[in-house]
Amino acid sequence: MDAASQVIAVLRADPIRWHLLGVVGALNLPDGWISAGFVRNAIWDHLHGRSPAAPAGDVDVIWYDPLCPDAVEDRKREAALCAIEPGIEWSVKNQARMHDRNNDRPYSSATDAMRYWPETATTVAVRRVGKDDCEVAAPLGLGDLMRLVLRPTSRFAGEKRHIYEERVRSKGWLNSWPLLREEAN
Repeated sequence: MDAASQVIAVLRADPIRWHLLGVVGALNLPDGWISAGFVRNAIWDHLHGRSPAAPAGDVDVIWYDPLCPDAVEDRKREAALCAIEPGIEWSVKNQARMHDRNNDRPYSSATDAMRYWPETATTVAVRRVGKDDCEVAAPLGLGDLMRLVLRPTSRFAGEKRHIYEERVRSKGWLNSWPLLREEAN
């Protein structure tokens, strides 16, 4: 089974995450995905032999629509998600405007935006397709995620290294998932 199929199998076996993927899918966001820790943590838990657990922290929903760059649009979508699933800490961000905050060139899609995130294992997103299928986006591949490798993306290996290092320290990933190994670029 290839890595994307493994990711889908893990998510399909997790009733909470599978349900949340359906909730977000029902919004029909342009280029909409659930990303980052929602996927990463589920895979790391699975690879550590842990049973599925509710997502810890926020659930990152990304989408891309250059015609709706106002953050107010994100808040509207967060409110809609909270009305359906109030127990979840939703974080919705239109990636069409995030390049300004990150001092990057404009992104061309949600998947393109992920290339500029701090860790390779975090640059993954999923979305439900129809009732029973799922699509995986991983612009930097799934290798590090599936091999339990914590590594900065190229941008965060150099000029933004301090941000990567602070994230690793503050999030406590190496303590929470002891099989993780940190590797440099």
